[in-house]
Amino acid sequence: MTDWAGRIALVTGAASGIGAAVAARLTAAGATVIGADLNESGARTATGDAHRAVGLDVRDESSWLRVVDGIVSAHGRLDLLVNCVGVAAGSPITETTIEEWRLVLSTNLDGAFLGTKHAIRAMKTTGGAITHIGSASGIRAAAGAAAYSASKAGLAMLVRAAAKECRDAGLKIRINLVSPAGVKTPMWSSTPFFQNLVRNLGTEEAAYASMAGAGGGRFIDPDAVAQAVCFLAGPGAEHITGVELPVDAGYIL
Repeated sequence: MTDWAGRIALVTGAASGIGAAVAARLTAAGATVIGADLNESGARTATGDAHRAVGLDVRDESSWLRVVDGIVSAHGRLDLLVNCVGVAAGSPITETTIEEWRLVLSTNLDGAFLGTKHAIRAMKTTGGAITHIGSASGIRAAAGAAAYSASKAGLAMLVRAAAKECRDAGLKIRINLVSPAGVKTPMWSSTPFFQNLVRNLGTEEAAYASMAGAGGGRFIDPDAVAQAVCFLAGPGAEHITGVELPVDAGYIL
């Protein structure tokens, strides 16, 4: 594990799931981690430090300005942004409302755009790394999740375009994407479909196994994704930018 002592990291979606796992790994490695989430109290619990938890609505540009500028003002720099926020809508296209579509796209894609925009601004003179959480569903389409798949596919192109802009401008900013398949997070466990499976099968583990057996791929713990994030953000990946790294046990093959 890379020594992150003295480095300043902003982790969104830090209240739970992948975001909480990333925040824990970076904190253990010595980074100063600012955990951001719409659920600020959840981020405070995850980071274990009230002074390093902030409320953030990734869909709102003024919210990004407040958080990023606050970090630079307090710490003098921002070295790493890990954007873990994501929402899904699981319904066929004919049953997906425009409100559901816009919620998923505004959160997963608009939020990533705004985070990238303001992190680049903060890192322009000092350099840094930006890592987004994508999804294998943005590579291999998921039936019944058109909004989610479209948002994550769009995120992959945003990462490539932003990485190229930074490279062409001579900025020492790397931008990458980690795209897992099924991960054991509240985004899954809170869905009515999953809760019905738990009621029918008895446990969450049985429900995850059932979904994997139905072709969804093996479900993994959030920390497995956090490890990939820490690699891409660290010096061992200093020549890697604009890539999408699947963490999916071959699900997309």
